[in-house]
Amino acid sequence: MAIYLLDTSVIVDVLNRKRQRRELLASLNDAGDTLACSVVSIAEIYAGIRPREFAATELFLGGLEHYDVDPQLARYAGLLRNEWAKKGRTLAITDVLIAATALMHNLPLMTDNAKDFPMPQLTLYPLP
Repeated sequence: MAIYLLDTSVIVDVLNRKRQRRELLASLNDAGDTLACSVVSIAEIYAGIRPREFAATELFLGGLEHYDVDPQLARYAGLLRNEWAKKGRTLAITDVLIAATALMHNLPLMTDNAKDFPMPQLTLYPLP
């Protein structure tokens, strides 16, 4: 049994019924795997929510495990962003917070935006 950390892009696809993400996550769930997200993704989802999407969003997000941002994770995310900035690559703070969550908890990250997560030590779930 694995725990998969869902990036915001995957959650949006599920809520919008795109790319067969709903079916993929259902199959993982049926196999006994756990689906999770960072609280950062929750904030990103609600930042763009439309009134008619509220109930379905609440239901879906309520069924996920949630990973909080604590001072240790925030520090790690800041150091990751700093490291990549020194390499000439500016990463969004939301993305490094999500990446740090996956790395600190040793979780594979499920994302449609692999380019936003260039850390070689990060395991990305191979999406079709």
